[in-house]
Amino acid sequence: MARTQDRQEIMERAEKFDPSKHPAYSYRTDENVPAFPDDKALIVFDGVCIFCSGFAKFVLKHDRHNRLNLCTAQSDIGRALYIHYGLDPDNYETNIVIYNGRAHFKSDAFFEVVKLLGAGWSLLALLQIFPRGPRNWLYDRIAKNRYKLFGKAESCILLPPEHRNKILDMP
Repeated sequence: MARTQDRQEIMERAEKFDPSKHPAYSYRTDENVPAFPDDKALIVFDGVCIFCSGFAKFVLKHDRHNRLNLCTAQSDIGRALYIHYGLDPDNYETNIVIYNGRAHFKSDAFFEVVKLLGAGWSLLALLQIFPRGPRNWLYDRIAKNRYKLFGKAESCILLPPEHRNKILDMP
């Protein structure tokens, strides 16, 4: 019963909350968010989603300037950040990218990542010329169907061991 009530409170909070209105580094003052190194951008992704984990592996391979860390939404940090930003902590409808203390969601999160990867990848950010509404509509369609389209692992997928220092708080 308590779990249902907690979930209902989280969902009510999520419906009223606009995560873009959070001040930079607001998670630092939230006692429910474990401290984590935020000197680099952080990608919070669904660790059991094969598509999301594939994107995480792609980021690790192409982050030549060492600008990004990652953690799964299933980890203590990931779960706490989902709740902090008013998102459902059991239904990962978006990655969260925190850069310079600000959280980015959906297509904006993707564009922050490609900009941080630099080189040719940042050219993908030119797609931001399209309005956010249609971009996020497409993002939502993929996010809602990602398990059907790409599959779901039994547990969080292990990322390459040579990148363990970039993976925060694995569950």
